[in-house]
Amino acid sequence: MTTFADKIIAFNERVAFTGSLPEGIRIMNPFKENPDILTISSAFYKKFYDDNEPRHLILGINPGRFGAGVTGVPFTDSHRLKNECGLPYTGKDTYEPSSVYVYDMIAAYGGAAAFYSHFYINSVCPLGFTALKEGGKEVNYNYYDSRELTAAVYDFMVWNIETQISMGVHTDICFCFGTGKNEQFLKKLNDKMGFFKKIVALEHPRFIMQYKLKSKQVYIDKYLTAFSV
Repeated sequence: MTTFADKIIAFNERVAFTGSLPEGIRIMNPFKENPDILTISSAFYKKFYDDNEPRHLILGINPGRFGAGVTGVPFTDSHRLKNECGLPYTGKDTYEPSSVYVYDMIAAYGGAAAFYSHFYINSVCPLGFTALKEGGKEVNYNYYDSRELTAAVYDFMVWNIETQISMGVHTDICFCFGTGKNEQFLKKLNDKMGFFKKIVALEHPRFIMQYKLKSKQVYIDKYLTAFSV
């Protein structure tokens, strides 16, 4: 029998963007760029999703270089993968502030096994983007950072959400990480496509860690209240 984990792994194996991107923007597909990432992420999904129970979907923006970019698991850097999820990892050690917040919240929820039995995290755009700054430094780039990029990957994002829903997620509520542009885009898209009955947006973990760190517990409590569906 095909499990939720099998469906996610199959998606990760085939996900690819074949269109054209605006000049200076590079697609980031960790599953194609690093052969170890598919093995690492598959172990995660087999541990926490190897059943046929539906979950509520959480959609972030798009993967970042130091979280899903190295583990294949959204909002999970190498440290959290090893220490909070109990999975082996021998690649480059990474630290992502968003991952710190998410796993502090998960600990308050009851731990990784409890949380992931009810929730599945992906992104509006399943692959990430990078741009080059002056001096050649590569930085994360979001699908909404330019109208040209949003237009270029629009159909890809629609396909992604349709595919995530087909895996067996609840469609009464979809949670959104980001109360700014990600929420605006997702709600407008949902109004058009009718994916979910309701979108519940929560402040993005990166925003909380960067600007609201002293109030982190307040936001954790807010998350837990929202997740008590």
